[in-house]
Amino acid sequence: MKLSDELPLDHRLATVYRIGAGLCGVILLVFGILGFTNQLGFFDTNGSHVAGLSTNGLLSLISVVVGLVLMAGAVIGGNVASTVNMTVGTLFLLSGFVHIFILDKGANILDFGMSNVIFSFVMGLLILTFGMYGRVTGGLPHDNPYWRRRHPEQAAREDAARRRGAAGDGRSDEL
Repeated sequence: MKLSDELPLDHRLATVYRIGAGLCGVILLVFGILGFTNQLGFFDTNGSHVAGLSTNGLLSLISVVVGLVLMAGAVIGGNVASTVNMTVGTLFLLSGFVHIFILDKGANILDFGMSNVIFSFVMGLLILTFGMYGRVTGGLPHDNPYWRRRHPEQAAREDAARRRGAAGDGRSDEL
């Protein structure tokens, strides 16, 4: 199943994906730019803080790049925004798990603190939720394009029954 074929380009869920990608992208972009304005060292791990999070030049650069990727997904919209959100959200969660184990170690080149780990988990879940909204659930309504894509035979039967019912056949109750 190809993700690009599942959702019509003008579907209302595309707005959710765009808003999520854009909002989270702007937050990361602002954080990264604030880090650059503080003229932090690229691999500095002395505990410089921006917006309550410890950071350095490398983390600022990564934040700007990821923010721009999310904003590009928001501009493109549709399944691209959803897929970008799911990918970036997953990477944020993985980053949180990795960094929780390397806090206070030499491998912590991004100068993560516990507040960064918590931010990584929260932002990852938020971005992931925006990306999965309407795509992943056990109870999708039958008019949802993802449900229809996953159950084409039943969707065809329901469409046929709906057409018969609209034609005055009276047999639309076969669903």
